[in-house]
Amino acid sequence: MVGKKNIVFGFLYLVLTAALGPLMVNMYADFGSAMVEKQQSVGRLQALQENEFEEDLEVLKAEQIAKANTAGILSINKLMNAEMPIDGIKGGPHAHGNLEALLNIVVGLVIGMLAVAVWLKQLVSWLFIVGTVMHSGMLYLANVFGFAWAETLLQTGIGPVCVLAGLLAAGVAAAIGLTEEKNPDA
Repeated sequence: MVGKKNIVFGFLYLVLTAALGPLMVNMYADFGSAMVEKQQSVGRLQALQENEFEEDLEVLKAEQIAKANTAGILSINKLMNAEMPIDGIKGGPHAHGNLEALLNIVVGLVIGMLAVAVWLKQLVSWLFIVGTVMHSGMLYLANVFGFAWAETLLQTGIGPVCVLAGLLAAGVAAAIGLTEEKNPDA
C-alpha cells in the first residue's frame, strides 16, 4: 500500500509536534513571572500618578514617576521577550506540524483507496512527506532548536509549494481514481 508510509509518518510526526505542547507549558513559567513583574511595575506607576503630593515634593514625585516609568517599560519588554518564543512555537511548528501530520494520515488513507497509476500515488505521497519536512520540519528546527540553516531552507518556500502541489495532485487523482460502488442488486 503506497499510502502506508504517509500514515506511519503522519502519526510519528504528530507525536513529535504535539510534544511541543508540554515544552510550551514549561516556557509559561518565565512568562508568568514576567507578567507578575509587569503588573507590579505598572501598578506602582499608577499609584504614584494618583497620589497627591505637596508642591515642595513635586521634584521627588517627578523622579519617582520617571523611575517607575522606566521599570514599567523594562517589565513590559521582559514580558514581550518571554512571550515571543512561545508564540514562535505555537504559531509555527506546533500548529503547522499538527496540521501537516494529519494531512499525511488522511492522504495515506485516501490514496490507498484510489484506482490510479502507482506513479501518481507515489507522487502524491512523496509531495506530502517532502512538503511537511521542508515546511513545518524546518519551522521546528529553526524555532525550537535555533538552526539558522533551517530558516534559510524555509525561506525558499519549497515546503508549502510541495504541500500545495500534493493537494492538487491528490485532487486530480481523486477525480480520476475514485470509483463508484456498484450495486449488486441492480
